[in-house]
Amino acid sequence: MPGSFDCATMIRTLHHMANPRQALEQVQGALQKEACFILEYANKRNLKAILRYWLRRQSWDPFTLEPVEFAELNFDFHPKAIRKWLADASFHLERTLTVSHFRTGFLKKHLPLKTLVRMDSVLQPTGNLFQLSPSVFTRSKALNATPALTSGSIFRCPNCGVGPLEDTPPQLKCPKCHKVYPVKGGIYDFRVK
Repeated sequence: MPGSFDCATMIRTLHHMANPRQALEQVQGALQKEACFILEYANKRNLKAILRYWLRRQSWDPFTLEPVEFAELNFDFHPKAIRKWLADASFHLERTLTVSHFRTGFLKKHLPLKTLVRMDSVLQPTGNLFQLSPSVFTRSKALNATPALTSGSIFRCPNCGVGPLEDTPPQLKCPKCHKVYPVKGGIYDFRVK
């Protein structure tokens, strides 16, 4: 990605997290102190959502801090809420990049892909000042991380918090609450339904 972050990272996507604050706290518990953490999230306060709201084409307010569930277990988040949750989980936010500024069918149809990529690259660094794109990346540093897990697995059950879970693809099973989490194509799905 143009303007990408330059550090060894742990990457987490919050799109599917019903309790993002708890998820960030669990990430903190799996990191070493000073570890770099890259987070990507869907931004509810993007320009398209703001315009739709002003034109009364959507009911939810992009300026309020609570997440919006636009499909089952798929959420958009307010940047200010993300910053607070990161701080509450003892992360120091170092940098923000905004991406997908031109994610509209009209532009994709009428402008060459290389042109759209160059335009997006120019705007990505503006994320430190404002976030109006549908997708946002943050780079944070773990301040007080002292990993609680000493075995090879870093996974905890998102339902009850028990960990570490034994890493046993094609599924992981919690020994306490018996929730089962599938692993498909190397992707661990910890959504609690």
